[in-house]
Amino acid sequence: MNTKDIIKKIRRIEISTNRLVTNIFAGEYESAFKGRGMEFDEVREYQHGDEVRTIDWNVTAKMGHPFVKKFVEERELIMILLVDVSGSTEFGTYQQKKSDIIAEISALLAFAAI
Repeated sequence: MNTKDIIKKIRRIEISTNRLVTNIFAGEYESAFKGRGMEFDEVREYQHGDEVRTIDWNVTAKMGHPFVKKFVEERELIMILLVDVSGSTEFGTYQQKKSDIIAEISALLAFAAI
């Protein structure tokens, strides 16, 4: 399969993939790192060990005991594709080799990550 055929396949699924990626991931994901990130998540009661600088003084004044702001750090999704390019990928049928399938899958994954 040549590059033009792969591009045709990508164009065919472009609309549905783009919609899924935009609605579900939007190029960002929630990080495992909690802290003073860019997006406010919630206000919760202060627990021993919380940083004093995260105290929400307005809510604390209204409720009578300390509350802290919780933030979620957002990061861009980094995608790395590792591909086997050894001689074993030249195996396949007369219609399609393993290397062709690997190239097609890699292109689809890379496109879905955009």
